[in-house]
Amino acid sequence: MGKIKLKNIKIFAYHGCLDEEGKIGSDYRVDLSVKGDLSHSSKTDSLGDTIDYVHLNKIVKEEMAIRSKLLENVAERIINRTLEEIILVQKVKVEVSKINPPIGGNVAMVTVSRSKSR
Repeated sequence: MGKIKLKNIKIFAYHGCLDEEGKIGSDYRVDLSVKGDLSHSSKTDSLGDTIDYVHLNKIVKEEMAIRSKLLENVAERIINRTLEEIILVQKVKVEVSKINPPIGGNVAMVTVSRSKSR
């Protein structure tokens, strides 16, 4: 098994339960980690034999562009698409963080973490 991590993907998006969040948007951070068998690709040196992190980043960007009320929903969509589209992935963990959330306090970020295995 091996692990590929995409750390601190910075995205501007429009998630949240408040109407104003859908209009003004917020900064988000996404961290994605996948596990899979990387032994074959380590020998072949071929992109077609591995988990393509460009594809992973594309999934994150596309799912973050779809408005959701809850970060849990966005995280679940990222996980499900990753497992559907990339057969080599055996386990996915995603953390979606809203930077400076509008919760009436001095909070740097709030993070939802989800994971799923085949």
